[in-house]
Amino acid sequence: MASRDSKSPPPRPLPRLYLATPLVEEPQALLELLPSVLAQADVAAVLLRLKHSDPRTLISRIKMLAPAIQDQGAALLLEGHPDLVARAGADGAHLAGIAALEEALPTLKPDRIAGAGGLASRHDAMTAGELGADYVLFGEPDARGERPSLAAICDRLEWWDELFELPSVGFAAEVSEVAALASAGADFILLGDFVWQAAEGPLAALRAAEAAMRQGRTVAPAKADAPQG
Repeated sequence: MASRDSKSPPPRPLPRLYLATPLVEEPQALLELLPSVLAQADVAAVLLRLKHSDPRTLISRIKMLAPAIQDQGAALLLEGHPDLVARAGADGAHLAGIAALEEALPTLKPDRIAGAGGLASRHDAMTAGELGADYVLFGEPDARGERPSLAAICDRLEWWDELFELPSVGFAAEVSEVAALASAGADFILLGDFVWQAAEGPLAALRAAEAAMRQGRTVAPAKADAPQG
């Protein structure tokens, strides 16, 4: 039996959800879904993925979607396009690879969020942190659609959690991966396309992800905020 004087470590905070959109060409369909979904789920940030077009069209798409995201308290990050962040009123950008991060930092800092993905090694992750990234992402698919095993992703998250204060993000390709990523120490969990492909709809998929996070991590009173620039 434990002594009355012994103290258990404080419970770890529950991760926050980070929601990636489908590839957006026409924003209207997403506009009809996002406000109600974000109002009913605890989403810290939305990663806006834009189908290729000219800068003026992309800015128009971003500006159409920004209020639906930001008015619900979520940060709006662009997948790439750091040059459009300030012009379109976004909160930051997610960059794939060290070179892209390094090139984007002068544009984004000090006021905007710079997220780092495409990190092929532990050295890359540490380099991203040293350069000034606001978070590191582990486990997303590469250009060929390939990704590490879930065990390898969790190993990387556990290593990062033990050694570094910078927030980590674990990529979940399906809801069954969420609990393991939360247990491994992810501060945020980026949800893949399964949210938008769910037969029961995106809100139900988000709620299932929230339930899976609770299975993987004891909830603490305080929650992590959205990544800050």
